[in-house]
Amino acid sequence: MAEWIFWTSVFLVIYPYLGYPLLVFIGGSIRPRPVHRQSRQYSVTVLIPAYNEAECIAETIRNKLSQDYHDESMQVIVISDGSTDGTDEIVMGFAAQGVELLGRKAREGKAAALNEAVRQARGDIIVFSDANSLFDRETIRLMVENFADPEVGYVTGSLRFITEKVTLSGTGGSAYIHYENSLRALETRFGSIIGVNGGVDAIRRSLYMEIPPALITDFVLPLHVIAQRYRVVYDSRAVSHEAANKQLGSEFRMRVRVALRALQGIIYMRRLLNPFRYPAAAFCLVSHKLLRYMTFLFLPIALGTNIYLAFSGSLYQWILGIHLTVYALAILGLSAELPRVLRKITAVPSYFLLSNIAFGLAMLKFFRGESMATWRPRGGQ
Repeated sequence: MAEWIFWTSVFLVIYPYLGYPLLVFIGGSIRPRPVHRQSRQYSVTVLIPAYNEAECIAETIRNKLSQDYHDESMQVIVISDGSTDGTDEIVMGFAAQGVELLGRKAREGKAAALNEAVRQARGDIIVFSDANSLFDRETIRLMVENFADPEVGYVTGSLRFITEKVTLSGTGGSAYIHYENSLRALETRFGSIIGVNGGVDAIRRSLYMEIPPALITDFVLPLHVIAQRYRVVYDSRAVSHEAANKQLGSEFRMRVRVALRALQGIIYMRRLLNPFRYPAAAFCLVSHKLLRYMTFLFLPIALGTNIYLAFSGSLYQWILGIHLTVYALAILGLSAELPRVLRKITAVPSYFLLSNIAFGLAMLKFFRGESMATWRPRGGQ
């Protein structure tokens, strides 16, 4: 019985990260679903939700105005969600260039801000950008090319973090997003991706639905598009850059918030878990998200049974040695003062451990009925 529990736990830890990508790769190789991209002109609205982003909002607006998407009617709306640091005044300085400010006195979070902004949007395609997201010059044009494929309803690009030095939050976060981008490329070839890079994504205006304020738009909107029988795809050519979190506490809070709101989003879109109506979506949603958010349960079970089994044979003693080494590296990586080489070695196991602690806390908040609708600027400022 102990052996069965151990190997089942190990499988449930490894499967979402290695087994699922392998299955998606095989499925996409047997029956690939390419995206038929083509240059085509659509009217576009860019939405930038912001809260106390005075330090970066001007650069972000200039970045969007300098895009090479040749549409003079491109609409740019900045939604200030109760900002108090002068963000509104900076945005109003771009009024002569057609930038619109939607000021909201009550701070209700990203979903509520986007819901209100979409009502004012004139574009057939809605592009979402974070307040600190800097797109490559061709990013909007490249994302829009995907909508020439009538099956595509939602597109996300490639998010890349800017790191000044090797830190756990920066290096670990960059490794995580690199892995996610690779997985999204496989999922796109297979059919649709589950979850998007929320700072560089776009949707057909006709497919947008208002999202309850407590939920995460970056997750629920793509699932809604899949439920409407459209594809959600990843385009690695469309690149956006953001500064990585410098503060570990800020990164941890972000992981808790994202996981909690994703769990709430899964319940909200639970019809996609029906394998008879949505077989591919149910498979991907359970494998990519649900099992990953439950990994924090399987990790201690695997460790505990491994310790117990180590008394029964050398195989489990070797496995325990590897097990404890990984945990030692993860714990060591949480130290603020580490040489650069050690920081690189420990970043991935430490970030994995930190993420699973965050998933556990998110699950606790979920069962308590808590919500985290609002956000802080990246870096915890």
